[in-house]
Amino acid sequence: MEKIKCLIIGSGPAGYTAAIYTARAGLKPVVYAGLTPGGQLTTTSEVENFPGYPDGVNGTVMMDDLRRQAERFGADIRQGEITSVGLSVRPFRVTTDESHQIEAESIIVATGATALYLGLPSESRYIGMGVSACAVCDGFFYRGRDVAVVGGGDSACEEALYLSTLCRQVYLVVRKPFLRASKHMQRRVFETSNIEVLFEHTTQEVLGDESGVTGARLGKADGTVREIAIEGFFPAIGHSPRTEIFRGQLRLDPDGYILTGPAAADPDAETDSDPATPYPTSTSVRGVFAAGDVADRVYQQAITAAAAGCRAALDCERFLLDE
Repeated sequence: MEKIKCLIIGSGPAGYTAAIYTARAGLKPVVYAGLTPGGQLTTTSEVENFPGYPDGVNGTVMMDDLRRQAERFGADIRQGEITSVGLSVRPFRVTTDESHQIEAESIIVATGATALYLGLPSESRYIGMGVSACAVCDGFFYRGRDVAVVGGGDSACEEALYLSTLCRQVYLVVRKPFLRASKHMQRRVFETSNIEVLFEHTTQEVLGDESGVTGARLGKADGTVREIAIEGFFPAIGHSPRTEIFRGQLRLDPDGYILTGPAAADPDAETDSDPATPYPTSTSVRGVFAAGDVADRVYQQAITAAAAGCRAALDCERFLLDE
């Protein structure tokens, strides 16, 4: 049984930043990078909104930079994933995909969230070549061009509104005959001249060639088919936090995001102060912290994930000192 002070589950901006800070604090963190080392940014061709890269940076290169920085300070970064966790008692017991057993005095969860896609083969073919699940990340590349956003909720409307400030034409493809977004958000969409809402339309195929996306074939509820010429295709149908192994052990919100800080406190507790959550990034289990998209359903940006990784690392260090 391997015994460690700090286990970081997941990589990406949150996990690697937490590794940098905990390693510099002498906690000798062990990081299990997961099935996608570096997280979602490794599927992004160019990142232009992360401070410190004035000319932009390839997402995979950026994650490699963070990984090497963490290793420079002594973080032990391993390939593979954690398949089970036992959080009922400390030290916590976890098992890896190679059946390796670990006892950890503290855990930082940075497993991230997965953007939901429509599941079309043509959509998968053009991810990073015109298909993107983050308008804020990639919208800049479509200035003056025509794009489509798929979805009818607040997230889809926010994406469409953001893109409308950059793009010539934005199509909002909505499966239902109405928007699910808030009334305020709906009003903003309908008042934006370069957003065209296509109600009762579904995407049948993303069209493209070797250069990337060139259009989309849409089917309407009445059986008619329409093709639109676009260069960017943005599914905005939500994210799925990677919290499967923590269900029943950490307090989650209805959509599966890990609750932290005061929100993680037991609503049935007799006192207002839950001893399990004295730190902002604490989860409902004392000694377990969460950072990045796995606990953030609002911002979901590389920079906010990195900041959360820093906060979780500092909270973890203080927790271990207090112990």
